[in-house]
Amino acid sequence: MSAPRRRLAAPRIDPEAVRVYRLEDQIGYLIRRAHQRASAIFEAVMRDFAVTPVQFAVLAKLHDLGPTSQNQLGRHVGVDPATMYGVARRLAARGLAHPAPDPDDARLVLLALTEEGRAVVEGMKSRGAEVTARTLDPLTPAEAAELNRLIAKLG
Repeated sequence: MSAPRRRLAAPRIDPEAVRVYRLEDQIGYLIRRAHQRASAIFEAVMRDFAVTPVQFAVLAKLHDLGPTSQNQLGRHVGVDPATMYGVARRLAARGLAHPAPDPDDARLVLLALTEEGRAVVEGMKSRGAEVTARTLDPLTPAEAAELNRLIAKLG
């Protein structure tokens, strides 16, 4: 027989906070909407490559770093190990990256770009500025620079 469930104490509700709360003013909501815009633009510009934004981030960082352990690569792009494993597996299945044991530490798996992966990421990087420009188009150059600076502080 299981123990009776303990009821959690009801949180104190501030009626004034409830009254003035507007979803559209909340930072999480605003970031999610901006992310939706950026994702739609990414999809439109990068459609020919059939690579997700997370896969692109991994390919771009791999292009920057050269062969890198999956765990380290995941830390660089903000992807948890389980997700990174799946991304690496999908990139390898498409022939864009090649996993291999680290010669210095057999416990690690190094991921390296294939020639096809290098061509894809270089093509995508060449269009990356267009994604950014279209995403930030409603802003002045000064506003765009300030937004980038402020968002970098949050991350």
